[in-house]
Formats: sequence, C-alpha cells, structure tokens
Amino acid sequence: MNDLLRFTGAVRRDPRIEVWFSGFTDPFRLMTRTWFERMRGCGADVRELLHDGCPVACVGDAPFGYVNAFKAHANVGFYYGAMLADPAGLLEGEGKRMRHVKLRPGKELDVEALSNLIAAAYHDIRQRLTQPHLP
Repeated sequence: MNDLLRFTGAVRRDPRIEVWFSGFTDPFRLMTRTWFERMRGCGADVRELLHDGCPVACVGDAPFGYVNAFKAHANVGFYYGAMLADPAGLLEGEGKRMRHVKLRPGKELDVEALSNLIAAAYHDIRQRLTQPHLP
C-alpha cells in the first residue's frame, strides 16, 4: 500500500513562490530563501507549489520539504523528517512523520547539517516513490 502524501499542481517553478519571497520584507521569510533554493537544487525532478500558504518542494507530486515563517522564527521542514538521520540534533517536532528545524536570528545554525538533512529528505522521497511499502 502506498500511503505517500501527494499534492496536485506541482510545477518546475511556481511564480507564487517568488511572490511569497519577494512580496514581503519579513526577515523570517527572507531567511528561508537560501534553504528553499537548496531544495530546488536537489535534482532536475524537483517540483514546487504553494501549499497552506508556504513553499513546498516535491519530487513529482510527493512533497519532501517546505519553508515557512512565523512571528518569532522560521522553519525548514521535512514531510518524512522523523525517518531521517539527524546526528546534529537539529530536528524538532513530535508528529508521526513531520519534523522541522527552527531558524532564529542570532542563533547559530549548523549549515552543513541542515544542508545534509535537505539532501537526505530528497533522497528519501525518491526512494519512497520507488518502494511504496516504506513507512
């Protein structure tokens, strides 16, 4: 049984995402751009869409990551983050599958570890798409 989350409407570049990034001067929104660009750069098969008001990166129609901004922080999130190796301990959350990394101004961030999580999330969703029995 394939219980992967799927979204319709993912495209190579969604113009609404550029509006999301450039339409505001919100510092929390701006600090997520680099991380979404890294998601975009994972592979030629990456697609994107705006879902629940935030940018989402997918392989085909299966999401693997997102970014979002809030009043006091920003998130870089992963749809199957609970299954990712996180040796640096960046991931937060207690849901069955989703996890996120909180970004805060002035708080040091392990850039390499977050980059590795993004790459791992991309590879994980590609594997899930070929092996639908994964949890």
